[in-house]
Amino acid sequence: MKLRKTSGQGMMDCKKALAEAGGDIDQAMEILRKKGMATLAKRAGRDTTEGRVVSKTSDDGRVAVMATLCCETDFVSKSDDFIATTKTLADYAMACQQDEGPENILETTVDGKKFSECLTDLVSKIGEKTEVGDYVKYSLDSPGFVSVYLHFNNKVATMIHLETSDDTVASSDTLKQVIGEVAMHVTAMKPLALDKDGINAETIEREKAIFAEQVKNKPENIIEKIIEGKIKKFFAENCLLDQKFVKDDSKTVAQVVADAGKQAGGEAKIKRFIRLGVG
Repeated sequence: MKLRKTSGQGMMDCKKALAEAGGDIDQAMEILRKKGMATLAKRAGRDTTEGRVVSKTSDDGRVAVMATLCCETDFVSKSDDFIATTKTLADYAMACQQDEGPENILETTVDGKKFSECLTDLVSKIGEKTEVGDYVKYSLDSPGFVSVYLHFNNKVATMIHLETSDDTVASSDTLKQVIGEVAMHVTAMKPLALDKDGINAETIEREKAIFAEQVKNKPENIIEKIIEGKIKKFFAENCLLDQKFVKDDSKTVAQVVADAGKQAGGEAKIKRFIRLGVG
């Protein structure tokens, strides 16, 4: 019973591990952990297209994290053990010294235990390949706040870093509500970047090539202008600041945020955002 309580494993698994360890609990725990490692190795080639997004924000709203814990099946992603581990993942994400990279989460230690060990413990219980898919932390060093929106299905979430002219503006409840709505907008509209400078050159050239193919039969003297117009539309549809706001399509997201900043008594602008999802 002591091993079962410590490991969270089933009674029969604990009994077998203790028998193999000659009654030594520490050795039995190691046996159970090796079982999880063996499962990970055996199922290394499996796809982890299910899972959950987790997030956590500091009380002052100036540090926030998002991460994804991925598994093989939706059934496992809804299990108590998996959900408990996602909460643990959020704590490790806040403790991580790096701002991104799932490999950094795995090496982070809390109370003398690495998250990689927590993951192995989980795998030994659920019998599926499980891994950290993504991890991002936003830490502010200037006035503003971080807003996080987690969709009801726990499979997609958005984090926005808002920069403000001063701390008083950042404390505005109205502004926080607007940025929360923008985070929902990002979740639904899937922008590729904050603005056109954030879209890589390869993507732009690929789109130009597609547009050029579409208008190749047009008169030579207007082809360039047509392509230029299509690229401008591409930016408007895929850059967050240029997108029409879903709750008021008479304004762009940039205009909505700027107006909310003025209403709060100063200036506000989105500095960066990230959208994470599983599946």
